[in-house]
Amino acid sequence: MKKTLVSALAAALVVGAAGTTFAAANPFSDVPRDHWAYDAVTQLANDGVVEGYGDGTFRGDRNITRYEMAQMVAKAMAKGDLSASDRALVDRLAAEFADELNNLGVRVSNLERNADMVKWNGKVEYTYTSDRTEVSRKPSGATKVNDNNLLFRLEPSAEVNSHWHVNARLDASMKVNKDAGEEDSDKVTLQRAWAEGDYGNFNVKLGKLELLSAEAYAKPGAIILDREFSGAEVNFGKDLRVKLQAGRLSKKDELTDPPNYQGAELMYNGRLTGGIGYYHLNSDNYRIFTGGKDNMSIWSVNAGYSFDKNNFLSAAYARNNSLAMDEKYKKSYQISYDYKGAKPEDRGSWGAYVSYRYLAGAALGATTDGAMELTKGVELGADYTLLPNVVLSAKYFRGKDLNPRVTDGKDKVSKLFGRVEFFF
Repeated sequence: MKKTLVSALAAALVVGAAGTTFAAANPFSDVPRDHWAYDAVTQLANDGVVEGYGDGTFRGDRNITRYEMAQMVAKAMAKGDLSASDRALVDRLAAEFADELNNLGVRVSNLERNADMVKWNGKVEYTYTSDRTEVSRKPSGATKVNDNNLLFRLEPSAEVNSHWHVNARLDASMKVNKDAGEEDSDKVTLQRAWAEGDYGNFNVKLGKLELLSAEAYAKPGAIILDREFSGAEVNFGKDLRVKLQAGRLSKKDELTDPPNYQGAELMYNGRLTGGIGYYHLNSDNYRIFTGGKDNMSIWSVNAGYSFDKNNFLSAAYARNNSLAMDEKYKKSYQISYDYKGAKPEDRGSWGAYVSYRYLAGAALGATTDGAMELTKGVELGADYTLLPNVVLSAKYFRGKDLNPRVTDGKDKVSKLFGRVEFFF
């Protein structure tokens, strides 16, 4: 006779769950902390013996088949740290489900165990942007550029051993509103690919990595770098952490000679957050901006304070002393206030922020969903989880153009940004 999945957790003793107190977070929305099987379900989920559904539920009241129970037994058999009593129970369950285990054979005990080491995440994303300029010196008076883009992203992560994983990000992007001559704008890109070793308070990454300058922990993001680089990264420490990076920035359309890069950051994380960063880049492309030198050095400081779990105030300042320009063009900074934030798994959650941003000479690849590089002004943003794993976000920026080569400081700019994301 079939049993429900929760009832089958009488077999949860296969991992010693029955007599253990757990501090882990609730993994499933439909198994409350006061449920009689909560501890067993939590332990089994943490040990990889059972998995939930994509909407964050466990659905323990549905009927379980002997095939599904055999799979759980096979995973429990693969665990090597069972007590003698638990091992005896596993053996009894293996005898009960011998026929199913024999039919599944090596495929379950080995191949599916290895498959569990590979996890796939991703999303489908639609983005609308509208960049607008009110030009004071041209008869046209204004310009407007609208873009509609579709992105499909896959992010696999595979376990090598207890300390090492390999990870990747594969993006397939398409411009929906193509102009003539843009037929080749669709592309598939291996955006990131890296190996990561985690040894507690020491972490190392090798490959094509995310590059976010230190202040990007706060919305609306980085005022210096938000892109990728190929090289190595080392992190160590706990509350006070050091990050060291070295490599070469990924090539962008505007860079014929992508710069070599070295970065160092010191960050403290707590209710009061703060840090400093140093970034050095070398490329022939910089000669026109630095008076003939091929390198740039940027210093930054940032700080933030959490008033409670919902309210966060932050500020960041960066300076590029290598530029052969007026003082006002050498700096970038932002001041931001964040309230809450949308969580993809939590329907109805939402957040909002307001920020004043000044992105000038220290912004070599800043976060520009709202404010653009070489602009200053106010940016507003909000996000909302419409359905589990469906998130809506919107941003609005209004300010002035800072580009000394094309503006007299009176040109007004604005940007509308909208996005819907489907996570899986």
